[in-house]
Amino acid sequence: MSSRAPLLSIVVATHNRPDRLGDLLDSFAGQSAPAGTFEVVVVDDGSKDGRTEDILASHPARDRLGLRVIRRPMAQGPAGARNDGWRAAQAPLVAFTDDDCVATPDWVEECRRAAITHPGAIVQGRTEPRPDELHHRGPFTRTLCIDRLGPFFQTCNILYPRQVLERLDGFDAEAYSAPGGEDTDLAWRAMEMGTPTVFAAEAVVQHAVERHGPLGFLRIAWRWTDSMQAYSRHPDLRDAVFTKRFFWKPDHYLFVRALLALLLPRRLRGLRRWLAWPYAVALVWRCLQPDARGPVLLPYLALHDAVEVGAVARAAVRYRIPVL
Repeated sequence: MSSRAPLLSIVVATHNRPDRLGDLLDSFAGQSAPAGTFEVVVVDDGSKDGRTEDILASHPARDRLGLRVIRRPMAQGPAGARNDGWRAAQAPLVAFTDDDCVATPDWVEECRRAAITHPGAIVQGRTEPRPDELHHRGPFTRTLCIDRLGPFFQTCNILYPRQVLERLDGFDAEAYSAPGGEDTDLAWRAMEMGTPTVFAAEAVVQHAVERHGPLGFLRIAWRWTDSMQAYSRHPDLRDAVFTKRFFWKPDHYLFVRALLALLLPRRLRGLRRWLAWPYAVALVWRCLQPDARGPVLLPYLALHDAVEVGAVARAAVRYRIPVL
């Protein structure tokens, strides 16, 4: 391995995902970029699984990857973990990915090529589901598909010039102690100070298809409260994402219409039907999607929407932003 400083640093925050982390490290070992041109910095955010430490200590490609490990004794969230990682990184370009992803063989080279072609820019790559896990997809699984620039700029596949991270002081770990929103906030702060952004379609990572189950999906829906801070801070983001100016998702708008229909007196039957019908149609359409399980899922989808709207309504009060 070269003694020169690497050209690109990869920063990964991990927490209790030893098998996923092992797959990710294997994908780094298979990169077409020559050894010594990149390094890997993994921040173990208080893992207690008993295996993460062993995987990081014994991975056979440690030397080729220039692997360095930072261990945090307690889990404090990915924003702070990533800050520890990029501050310890040596390269002028810092690429982030997540511990539930794998990088395709040319990912490092394509990230670096895009960064050289567009100096000073944030580079967002393409994200696809892992093809070997597509058979897991169902109503209670989660993965990511990103095939265009923004607006969320997720850390599963993004590169920052180190100078940009230094000017912004990295992620806002105080505001975002839980996963969600910290990556979007960082990118929009960078854009608001004039940093350009580009999409690199050939820089591909593959995202796990995670099975969360019905209760796990409801927990995810409820955790979005803190994420809404990004919309309070960045009005242009709100304009780019919101439906009807006040609703985070189109389904939220339809859900609130249906809820209003339930609250109206029965004598306004025609108005109630007009308000509720679009949501009913949307629920049926969602139940007919390939990953769904048919009409049996209808009550759960309505419950999920109610939980998610409740989490967003809580954010509206907490952060003084008109959003549902």
